[in-house]
Amino acid sequence: MAEPMVLINAFEVPGDQAEQFIAAWEKTRDYLQSQPGYIDTTLHQAVTPEADFQFVNVARWETAEAFLAATQSQGFRESAIGLVGYRPHPSLYRVVRT
Repeated sequence: MAEPMVLINAFEVPGDQAEQFIAAWEKTRDYLQSQPGYIDTTLHQAVTPEADFQFVNVARWETAEAFLAATQSQGFRESAIGLVGYRPHPSLYRVVRT
């Protein structure tokens, strides 16, 4: 059986664009929720304005392949157009300890 994957994606978002970013993230989330292998996602916002990354997304996927298939699709590109102006720092991780 394939190992579940965790996507951790930190975004660079100017403080005055928080609401626009959240709306764009929600549109992308709505698309990804419909994709095979999606488990869940949560968006976190920094509590201090000087944080390097104002937003961090943590998502769980059944497999790395499912994540890659979903994010390489035309539907993803269309749903994520609003995120283009925000620099992402994504990586896939596996749980090694709890």
